[in-house]
Amino acid sequence: MTDSLKDQLMKLGFKPTPKPVAERKPERRQEHGRPSGEARGAPARRPEGRGRPRHEGDIDLGKAFAIRAQKEKDERIAAERQRQEDARQRREARAKLDEFLRRVRLNDDTAEIARHFPYGGKIRRIHVTADQLAALNAGTLAVVQLAGRYHLVTAADGAQAEAILADSLALQVDPNAPPSEEDYADPRYQVPDDLVW
Repeated sequence: MTDSLKDQLMKLGFKPTPKPVAERKPERRQEHGRPSGEARGAPARRPEGRGRPRHEGDIDLGKAFAIRAQKEKDERIAAERQRQEDARQRREARAKLDEFLRRVRLNDDTAEIARHFPYGGKIRRIHVTADQLAALNAGTLAVVQLAGRYHLVTAADGAQAEAILADSLALQVDPNAPPSEEDYADPRYQVPDDLVW
């Protein structure tokens, strides 16, 4: 008689398929409501962490992480709102300064003398006339920067521009400032007064 396919596979070493969970017999029966495996009279084991009494101030780890995550989220939202508010105020100040400079700027389109000055870590320049150069070096005129352009204004208007938008005043010569001793202290390297650069 020929063996069935199942018998042939069993001889080759294949194992039978496990029975579904519903068909399995329980290994031990529960006695009087106790979990299987516990002896009579032995105290019931409690899951860890659940046996100790909780105090009112205790919170579990999940709640602590949730509270911290919510706090960090609130801080990020508040920081973003503050950044947006700062950007809005800066835009408004720039618009106000632009309107102010249109009324008070003294730039001359025919000016050919370049006046160089340090601003923002670089050497910048503005073109002025001879009279404007003298007034700028004397401190009666100032230079205001807005959107990469340099505007020549009076010293009083330069102060107003600085009040409207901080860091907009690019050049304001102080006529009462003593000459610097450390720059070009050696007579061989002194810059002539009439040098225009």
